[in-house]
Amino acid sequence: MGETIENRLTEMGVVLPQAAAPAANYLPYVRSGNLVFTAGQLPLKDGKLEYAGLLGLEVDTAGGREAAKLCAINILAQAKAALGDLEKIGRIVKITVFVASAPGFTEQHLVANGASDFLAEALGERGKHARSAVGTASLPLDAAVEIEAVIEVA
Repeated sequence: MGETIENRLTEMGVVLPQAAAPAANYLPYVRSGNLVFTAGQLPLKDGKLEYAGLLGLEVDTAGGREAAKLCAINILAQAKAALGDLEKIGRIVKITVFVASAPGFTEQHLVANGASDFLAEALGERGKHARSAVGTASLPLDAAVEIEAVIEVA
C-alpha cells in the first residue's frame, strides 16, 4: 500500500475538521460530472474564525498565509465529505483566493501561497493547480481570507 493523502496529512500534523455546514442558503459543495465545486471556505479552526480583518492593516502577510492554509484544510474537509475518501481526488484543478485587503496591499499572491504550498505538500502532483488571487474590500464575518476550489474526481 502506497502513501495516502490521509497518511501525509498525519505526518504533517494536520487533522481534518468536520466539514463546515453552510451558513446561509447554499450548498457546501456541488458535484457536477467529475468535478466538485466547493463553496468558499474561511480560515476556521475548531469552528472559530482564526484570522479576521484586512491584510496590510490588522493581519500581516505571514498571518494571511496561515489563514489561506486553514482555508485549504477546510477545502479538503469538504472534499472528503463530498467524496467519502480523499484518494478519490484526481487533482485540484483551480483555487480562487479572496484576500480582504487594505488599500495599497499588493501581496495577495504571497497570501495565496499558503494554500498552494499546503495543497502541493499534502496531495503531491494532484495538489498542483491553477489559481487566482484577488484583493477585496471585505469578506463574510470579517474573514481575512476565503478560498473556493474546483476538484477533479479520479
